[in-house]
Amino acid sequence: MVLSPSKNSITEVPGITVGHAQNDAARTGCTVILCGADGAVAGVDVRGAAPGTRETDLLEPGSLVDRVHAVVLTGGSVFGLDSACGVARFLEERGIGYKTGTVRVPIVPAAVIYDLAVASPGIRPDSRMGYEACLRASESAAEGRIGAGAGATVGKILGHDYSSRGGIGSASARVRGGATVGALVVVNAFGDIVDPVSGKILAGARDPAGSGWLDTSRELIAPEASGDYGGPSLAIQNTTLAVIATDALLTNPQVKRVASMAHDGLARAIRPVHTMFDGDTIFALSTGTVKADVTTIGAAAADILAQAIVRAALAASPM
Repeated sequence: MVLSPSKNSITEVPGITVGHAQNDAARTGCTVILCGADGAVAGVDVRGAAPGTRETDLLEPGSLVDRVHAVVLTGGSVFGLDSACGVARFLEERGIGYKTGTVRVPIVPAAVIYDLAVASPGIRPDSRMGYEACLRASESAAEGRIGAGAGATVGKILGHDYSSRGGIGSASARVRGGATVGALVVVNAFGDIVDPVSGKILAGARDPAGSGWLDTSRELIAPEASGDYGGPSLAIQNTTLAVIATDALLTNPQVKRVASMAHDGLARAIRPVHTMFDGDTIFALSTGTVKADVTTIGAAAADILAQAIVRAALAASPM
């Protein structure tokens, strides 16, 4: 696997563009991944215990529709799903969607993070913001506190007072056979962000006793730990969302396998992950015609996603 020498983002994959829109004062926003006029073969794997999603059942193998035209990642919890309606309107106006005989219906799966505790409670991503994100879509994927990552935080075992900034990160690579694999992630995790190689904490819960990091995993298993983890309200305030894209020619069951394998990337860079307090969700998209082995694509997706998570942490809170 060779890291992309140019953009190093999901937009290295042909046909993929990314747009962000946010309310900076309210600290919330949405991000759209557009798949071009022909759409992309899509799959999804939800591992977190507290997800908020739209149209994910449609992506299961055996369903009538296996191609999507966009994926929306958004803040605002369930209220933010309204932003996907704006994306659908944008696509319909351009004649993009699934042919139904009378109209074209855009297929726009979406997933949310909970940022209401740090955002202005009455301001959430809506249809207008989703449409705006489409207008801003380009082959340049910005990172950090932008779009769906505007209000993201990580390391919340002691509450928001001791948490760190989360955000958006992206990465890409060329793999054996010539296929490109890219990832975009919104990091809003309960756990800490760690370097996949050294295990060093890069962002997370800050130690109230002094400088440095608390180490969420160690705190969870400590015999003297209270077990309330900052109170019941924090149980719904986390989630990491990701989109994997490739120009490899894959079927619907194969892209679902790629999404499943990509979850290894979360485990390498977030500690702990897939908790009862997270709604971790990964979408996978295939846009191209390059012949490739699905295992190779899935293995690369895990590595690239881990790199994107690190990039999100560093872009949100540069050292």
